[in-house]
Amino acid sequence: MASALISVIKKLHISVIPQIRVLSSNVTAVAANPINENLNVIKKEWKFPPQYTKPREVWIENMDTIEEKKIGLFELHPLVYAAPARIDIIHRNIIWQKKYRWVSWAHTKTRAEVRGGGRKPWPQKGMGKARHGSIRSPLWRGGGIAHGPRSGKSHFFMLPFHVRLHGLTTTLSVKLAQDDLHIVKDLELPSDEPDYLVDLIEQRNWGPSVLIVDDNDIAPKNIIVATDRLQHVNLMPVYGLNVYSMLKHDTLVLTQAAAEKIEERILDHFHSITTDKQQAFKLNQV
Repeated sequence: MASALISVIKKLHISVIPQIRVLSSNVTAVAANPINENLNVIKKEWKFPPQYTKPREVWIENMDTIEEKKIGLFELHPLVYAAPARIDIIHRNIIWQKKYRWVSWAHTKTRAEVRGGGRKPWPQKGMGKARHGSIRSPLWRGGGIAHGPRSGKSHFFMLPFHVRLHGLTTTLSVKLAQDDLHIVKDLELPSDEPDYLVDLIEQRNWGPSVLIVDDNDIAPKNIIVATDRLQHVNLMPVYGLNVYSMLKHDTLVLTQAAAEKIEERILDHFHSITTDKQQAFKLNQV
C-alpha cells in the first residue's frame, strides 16, 4: 500500500515530496526531532501499577530562578491524579470541613435562668383566670425560651473514610486537569526576599494565591522567611493537605517528594484490606 502510494506521487511529477511516516507491523516509527539526552524522564515502579489508564506525565520545574526551566518529566499515578471529577464528593468534603470547625455560641435562657418569677402570680382557683405558676414561663412575655439554642453546640460529624480519600483524589485531578498543579524539584530559593517569590509567581502565571506543599514540616529557611510576609502564599506539610485548602488557593505547588508521598499513602489505603481490623468494632447482634 505504501509503495503504491509513492509510485502514484512520482507519476504526478512533484519535485518536493513531503516526508511520509509509514506505520505498519514491519516499519518502526521514528520521531522527527531527536531525543534530548539531557532530559530526565523519571519512570517509576509502582507497588500498584495502573491497569486501565496510562500514567500522567508532568514537568518538573525549578525554584532557584525566576525563569521557568523544565528539569524533567515525572509520572503520576492515574488513580490519584486522573480520577473522575466528582463535584458531589468535593462538596461533601467542603461541608464536612466547614462544620467540624464550627461551634455555635448562640445561647438562650430557660425559665429557671431568667430574672424574676419566684412566686405564683395568683391563686390556683377562684380568680377565673388560667392557671400559672410563674410569670417567667415560656408562655409569658419576658419568660424563658423553650428548646432554644444553648451555647457551645458542636456541629461535628465524621465523613466516611473513603469519601475523604476520593475527595483528595478528585481535587488533585481537577487541579491537574485545569493546569493549576505544578511539581517542583525542591523549595530551595536563592533569596529570602518576598519580592523574589512574587516575581516568580507572576512570571509563571501561578495565579493570585498559591499553596506550596512539602513532604515534611521543616521547609528551607529562605522560603519560610519569604512567605511569612505574603498573605496569598502559604506553606503546608503533606500530612495536612485537604480539599478545602486546595480549593481556597488558585494554584497548588507540590514538591517531587510530596507528590510521591501523597501517591503512596493514597494507593496503600485504596488497596488495603481492613476486614480484620473492622471485626473488633462490630457488634454482636445475636
